[in-house]
Amino acid sequence: MPGSAKSARPLSQSTIAKVASTTKAGLAADDDAKLIFGTVYSLRNMVKKLGGEDDSFLSYRTSQYKLHYYETPTKIKFVMLTDVKTGSMRHALQQIYVNIYVEYVVKNPLSPAEHPGGIGVNNELFEASLDVFVERVLNAQPSDVRT
Repeated sequence: MPGSAKSARPLSQSTIAKVASTTKAGLAADDDAKLIFGTVYSLRNMVKKLGGEDDSFLSYRTSQYKLHYYETPTKIKFVMLTDVKTGSMRHALQQIYVNIYVEYVVKNPLSPAEHPGGIGVNNELFEASLDVFVERVLNAQPSDVRT
């Protein structure tokens, strides 16, 4: 699914590849990332304008996928695309932040604090841990709701 200069979670190369495979075929990974950023940005702003500052955007669903959204108190954003039948992934996204992002990016003095231009987190331990976590979460779902 961490923040960037554009206030969206930067996508690692492996994450971009996963996102590209779950969205409409034919779009480049960069185009997918831009579409996701624009959609999340617009929906987040719409929810705040219609519902007030205390309301938050959690997810939305189309006929093809469900987008889950989690924003940390420090405004780092995490996004996950799943099958439309998948339940809330808010807890999973929170765990990604707390147990993976903080551990392998925030606490790592060699990892840059900023990820300008949506470059993404370039950290092999973060990506490997994220892959293992996502596989574990998906395998915990009933087989008819996996992405």
